[in-house]
Amino acid sequence: MKLKRIIRLFIVFILSGYSVSAQISPGELSNAHANLEGVSNCTKCHSTGNVVTREKCLACHKEIKANIDAKRGYHASAEVGTKLCSTCHNEHHGRNFLITRFDKKNFDHRKAGYELKGDHAKIECIACHKAAFIKDPEIRKKKGTYLGLSQECLSCHADYHQGKLSPNCATCHNFNSFKNATGFDHSKTRYPLLGKHKTVACVDCHKTEIVNGKTVQKFTSLQFNNCTPCHKDVHENRFGQNCKKCHSEESFLFSKSMKSFDHDKTNFKLIGKHQLVDCKACHKKSLTAPLKHDQCKDCHADFHKGDFTNRKGITPDCDQCHTNFGFTPSSFTIEKHNQTKFKLEGAHLASPCMACHKTQKEWHFKNMGNKCVDCHRDEHKGFIDEKFYPNENCVACHNVNSWKTITFDHDKTGYKLVGAHATATCSSCHYRNNENGIRTQLFAGTSKECSSCHKDSHVGQFEVKGKTDCTRCHGFDKWENSIFDHNTSRFKIDGGHIGVECIECHKPVMDDKGKYIQYKFKSIECKVCHS
Repeated sequence: MKLKRIIRLFIVFILSGYSVSAQISPGELSNAHANLEGVSNCTKCHSTGNVVTREKCLACHKEIKANIDAKRGYHASAEVGTKLCSTCHNEHHGRNFLITRFDKKNFDHRKAGYELKGDHAKIECIACHKAAFIKDPEIRKKKGTYLGLSQECLSCHADYHQGKLSPNCATCHNFNSFKNATGFDHSKTRYPLLGKHKTVACVDCHKTEIVNGKTVQKFTSLQFNNCTPCHKDVHENRFGQNCKKCHSEESFLFSKSMKSFDHDKTNFKLIGKHQLVDCKACHKKSLTAPLKHDQCKDCHADFHKGDFTNRKGITPDCDQCHTNFGFTPSSFTIEKHNQTKFKLEGAHLASPCMACHKTQKEWHFKNMGNKCVDCHRDEHKGFIDEKFYPNENCVACHNVNSWKTITFDHDKTGYKLVGAHATATCSSCHYRNNENGIRTQLFAGTSKECSSCHKDSHVGQFEVKGKTDCTRCHGFDKWENSIFDHNTSRFKIDGGHIGVECIECHKPVMDDKGKYIQYKFKSIECKVCHS
């Protein structure tokens, strides 16, 4: 009964001319839905129970429904897909109410199904979301819409390649720079990049061409059966068009390790150091012009500057002393050296070539002397009478095996070496330090007196006319063994004196001459020794 009464009252209001709309509407609709004002339009949005359902909204907003059905776009995301439209888009708040509130700054574009990367993340929304990029004419009419864009690159960007390549730009390019085709894998093409080709810029091979009135790079229909479509044939077809017979992608230079040109097929095989030489070092003007190569000097300068040129003007080739594996060591053998005017013997066999043939930075082989002093300094010059080594011939005393081994016949000097003198070294008699501590030689004019070498331990007690003849008491074998005969002196040994030790009478004394043993006495009376 109560329901019937309400219905009758409602009919009365209508018949009375009152504006029902003004009485039951919660407020004006926004500008976007202004065309739906009026009581007759309420059911276009509202269902029984005054609920605004998704179905009612999507019945009008068909482009959003299409996205939801296709499970793409922001409205199909997990965050929005299960919500009522009115949760975000509420109405009846007046004409100027923004039914769509969109935070462009903080919006997570991934929820729209398209993540912004690289340069896309830096540009303004309007750079992409504009009518010019929307294909659907109905969506294009909607002012300020964010719908209708395709995720294909060419829907926003011009086709630089003019249809010559795949429309999927991401196959080669990334979102950071269009110029760097870092995503393209050249190995999957019919021409994989090898060796030096890996570092070549794309534009060096893919030149520009005119397509549809525009200048673009050419990426298809390139010829690569041989090298000449890209590289100039510097040999002008003298070796044919198969460059791989001599060269490889690793290097244009010849190299046996790269299985390139086999120089052994020529009449000059590359051996040793020649294998490492750059082709242009020999083939200066042309790689194909014939070169003279019978002798080393055809390419190499004479390092020795004619030192080996004989009297007939003939210079032997370098291979008589050197090999292709290096300038050193020399292959000039000792046997060959012994055929020269200077035969290698003794210590000379162990001497390196440079010890004799190099001075400072220069090598010398020509006009080399054969005397010792031509290489060695004569350290005895001015100290020894030249009659003992005429023409500074060192072998008069020394030999090539060892400088220290002396073979000099000392008897020729008039002073025969006997006893301990025969075992003494030359320097023990013939070298002295002067007053400045400098070691000097004493050969010529050396005195034969004992005191010239030995200290007189008797402080002149046995001097005769200023000289002491040590041989009166001592021999050359041992200083301690005296040959002195006491019976030739003023005091003959007899009686009780026989067997008495010398020291019993000849005792050490100390005076202005120093400490010494007294052998001579002014008096030989008994009281001198006996109290």
